[in-house]
Amino acid sequence: MSDRLGQDSFDLQLLAMLREDSRRPVSDLATALGVSRAGVYAGIERLERTGTITGYTVRLGTDYDMRMIRAHVMIKVFPKVIHQTQEELAAISEVTSLFAISGQHDLIAIVEAPHVNRLNDLIDTIGMLEGVEKTTSSIILATRLQR
Repeated sequence: MSDRLGQDSFDLQLLAMLREDSRRPVSDLATALGVSRAGVYAGIERLERTGTITGYTVRLGTDYDMRMIRAHVMIKVFPKVIHQTQEELAAISEVTSLFAISGQHDLIAIVEAPHVNRLNDLIDTIGMLEGVEKTTSSIILATRLQR
């Protein structure tokens, strides 16, 4: 791993394995990558130090996931208040992701709710935020791939 290309390849492989299962034992990672446990620990520490890995999270199980209804809410915002609108959206706990995009809309919010009525209320709430000119929503029917 002394050369940069080798280190980059190692980092990419390590990241892929951690994205699959961040709780996988270091000894298993070392065996799969063909390095020592110390090499894996050093790689993880380097990726954390450089900001490549900024935290660890929980992947929700299929049973929970299937109970939630999710939607993409595309949002057109008046430019002068976009930062305020983003802060208001971030304050809504059911907004799980927020993306700045190009095109007709400015933002896409991913929202989730336990039932259709709550999802409808969330979409209405987003539409009534100061600065929101227009929303377009699409309910997510199935997740085909998630990494």
